[in-house]
Amino acid sequence: MGRAFYAEAGSEIETSDFGNATMNNTLVQTGQKSYAIDLTRRFAADVPNTVNFAFDSSQLDGEAHAALRQQAHWIRQFPEVRFRVYGHTDLVGSNAYNKALGLRRAQAVVAYLSSQGISRSRLEAVASFGKTQPLVFVQAPERRNRRTVTEVSGFVEKHPTILNGKYAQVIWREYVRSAEPVHSQAQVTEGAAAAGSGS
Repeated sequence: MGRAFYAEAGSEIETSDFGNATMNNTLVQTGQKSYAIDLTRRFAADVPNTVNFAFDSSQLDGEAHAALRQQAHWIRQFPEVRFRVYGHTDLVGSNAYNKALGLRRAQAVVAYLSSQGISRSRLEAVASFGKTQPLVFVQAPERRNRRTVTEVSGFVEKHPTILNGKYAQVIWREYVRSAEPVHSQAQVTEGAAAAGSGS
């Protein structure tokens, strides 16, 4: 009992992550930690970053559209961040054919994200792994291998200087925007006028 009384206040509470925010900020600012990697991990944790395809196809189905709408919503919250879409195939077919097919799949995803209001300048579909990185190593058709993966590739500016005090502005801007009502001031005024004329 006496030990708890004389111990430092709060010492009995788990504080293993205390100071992580400051540590991470210092590591990012000094170039010791890549924020793009952290954002990629956060993106993959928050939304489905993978889209699957039918055999020998680059057409997006309803499930793909739903996943890509979630991706687009997340991407719109970070207008200073660029993204890259990697196309993959299963192990059926030649390397050359599969590389081209993987690229078509990546391009289909970029086109859909662009249709959701994401600037093409922030999206890259230049990389295709073809059939060189299967999730499941089988020679038969395998849907899990027929996929695209969307990842953070960097920042719109040449150097991630947005992190130098500006990242908080991005978060604050999106936080404020998320609380804005969906109606306009004109609608409120019209509604009030209509209510007043009825009495």
